[in-house]
Amino acid sequence: MAKGLDIGTMNIICSEREEEDVIFTQQRNAFLELESSDLTKTMLDSSKVLYIEKDGKIFVLGEEAFKFATIFGKDARRPMRFGIISPSEKDAIPMIKLIVERVLGEPNNRSEVLCISTPADPIDLDMNTLYHKKIMEAVAKRMTYETHVIDEGLGVIYSELSDYDFTGLGISVGAGLTNVTLAYLATPVMSFSIGRGGDWIDEQVSITTGLPKDHVCATKERGFRLGLEVELGSSEGALSIYYDALMTYVIKNLNRKLAEITPPKVEFPVALAGGSVMPDGFLKMFERKLREAKLKIDISNIKRAKEPLYSVARGCLIAARTHEGEEMEEGIIVESAV
Repeated sequence: MAKGLDIGTMNIICSEREEEDVIFTQQRNAFLELESSDLTKTMLDSSKVLYIEKDGKIFVLGEEAFKFATIFGKDARRPMRFGIISPSEKDAIPMIKLIVERVLGEPNNRSEVLCISTPADPIDLDMNTLYHKKIMEAVAKRMTYETHVIDEGLGVIYSELSDYDFTGLGISVGAGLTNVTLAYLATPVMSFSIGRGGDWIDEQVSITTGLPKDHVCATKERGFRLGLEVELGSSEGALSIYYDALMTYVIKNLNRKLAEITPPKVEFPVALAGGSVMPDGFLKMFERKLREAKLKIDISNIKRAKEPLYSVARGCLIAARTHEGEEMEEGIIVESAV
């Protein structure tokens, strides 16, 4: 049975087929260091919290890391930054390996196909994604999966644009990066990423308001809405300003990259996905900005994925099932990793 895996800066999400449905299993890509004690371990065990012990410390992983960070007024540590393994986090690889293993689970057989997402090389940062890609492949292959890799933006196109013969523009606004792919009949014509996403918004708002980044992130995820009148100086007001700045920056770089290619003379639908497109009002604001930008391609309709957070993982599953020679059908169920 095939699986898809979206390895994101904020979330790691596995998708797999169960009868007529698709099940998503997810975990936050984060961890937090706590002092080790018998009482702490007993409480974590009774609550079935994912953690490990190392060098006399307890490391809480996944969603609970953010909850504990809020309680203790700390920032959760992140194994990834800008969509790839963080070079400044010494515990990044072992922590992300544990989270991936928990989310994926053991393969049903040694030839089970797994397709994982990877970011395209960013055009505005001095880095490449090869090392990250090879490490993630190695983690999956050591679990005996038959592993394949696709760009994150192409995963959006597989997931959202089947009605358009997988032709269109897939944009995934994640935490670390914004990934963009233009495809014609499922074949990428252009793929790149931009070094700004949800984390960039959180960091800028934190700097301007003095609030902790995790507090800003929590505000963003608790029903924040773009386009409403907000109090000057509030975190919501700062979020609106930097969401606007992010959209402008993404569209400017998209037009710049389009000038470097000769795309087919067709109308391209646009699919938006990723956790950072979830606030109400995002689609309306982005569509207005995109149509005002006079892109170097013709745009037809613009849509946001029904489940933006799970779109890339679903696209990876479609790619994996294609490798198995099967077709994808509708049906979605969401679960959390425990």
